[in-house]
Amino acid sequence: MTLDLRHFTHDDLPTIRQTLIDVHADAYADQMDDPFVQRFPWFVDHWGGNPGFSCVIGYDGGEPVGYAYGAPATPGREWWRGHLEVTPEQSSTFSVSELMVRPKWRKTGASQRLHEALLADRDERLAVLTVDTTHPRVQALYESWHYRKIGEQQPFPDSPLFSVMLRHLAMRQP
Repeated sequence: MTLDLRHFTHDDLPTIRQTLIDVHADAYADQMDDPFVQRFPWFVDHWGGNPGFSCVIGYDGGEPVGYAYGAPATPGREWWRGHLEVTPEQSSTFSVSELMVRPKWRKTGASQRLHEALLADRDERLAVLTVDTTHPRVQALYESWHYRKIGEQQPFPDSPLFSVMLRHLAMRQP
């Protein structure tokens, strides 16, 4: 498989919104009766409404394989801070909101390629994401990508309990 990685911003959301929703529907086809899963279009609009929104969609031929997206956290108000006794001095953070790969392309390395492409040119010092605590293999995958669990949270009454995971990003060389 040749994965064509395409980068998008806040301005591109009207063009890519339906692709994000369609990939999500395929990835969560067996859970579409869950009200939290059904609210996904709201999350797309919420994150995509951030001026710093960044998204990478991978294509195999013309077919979307999956995507990763997120946005910078508000400096000094990073939501993960409450999970650490001591906050890193350099705490600018990119929040990875979604990393999703359609079932047909899972276990091909696409998820890591999408994730790394999303973070490759970031100026932030940290990346944060959450993973459902009932998915220990996904958490282990993120740990293999240098994330560490720093706590747990349930951000919405109908959401799963999530592991909060933090990673230091490599410094870019001038």
